[in-house]
Amino acid sequence: MREYDFLKTIFKPSNFTPPELELILAQFEATSFSKNQFLMESGKIAPYYYFMESGFARSFAIDLDGNDITTKFFTVSDIVIDWHSYFLKTPCRESIQALTPCKCWRIQFTDFMKLFSIEAFREVGRTRLITNYFELKNHSVSMISDSAKDRYLELMKTKPQIMQNVPLKHIATYLGITDSSLSRIRKEVTKQKPNNTHGSLYP
Repeated sequence: MREYDFLKTIFKPSNFTPPELELILAQFEATSFSKNQFLMESGKIAPYYYFMESGFARSFAIDLDGNDITTKFFTVSDIVIDWHSYFLKTPCRESIQALTPCKCWRIQFTDFMKLFSIEAFREVGRTRLITNYFELKNHSVSMISDSAKDRYLELMKTKPQIMQNVPLKHIATYLGITDSSLSRIRKEVTKQKPNNTHGSLYP
């Protein structure tokens, strides 16, 4: 069915028998979020695991001084999940908020567990979990070992769509720098690459 075309880019039909694929697709439900709407909220248990078909979202936490700090960005084909909350039923310590209108596919924990008997489904989940872990690990190490400019260049290289569609104030907190420092770095990069096309749409 056409509405499942996106999910078939995640769960490729060549990796599953027709009955397995039918069972998997039946557990997912399409849902949409408007700009600024929360997919998950701090202090609540996350009831769903999402695949994002379109749009942009971010996770964030509030630090001890009351500052809003972005911890991760999500876009097309990303898993949107709080791993601890979803699997261990503990309250989320971060919130996840749509930065633009988003379309997602969600699955409840009980329906997710129905699929664990499918080996290829487990492999998809394992691969996604490992990828997510290394992305978070690399970011945390980069915050210690790399310069702010290098962190900016890496984000621009790996997720240029984030640079083009996300407010700079969120990018700054994700990179661990002030708005003014980000503005200075962007100017430096623009001077070095006069044909740069990855500038943000936000002033």
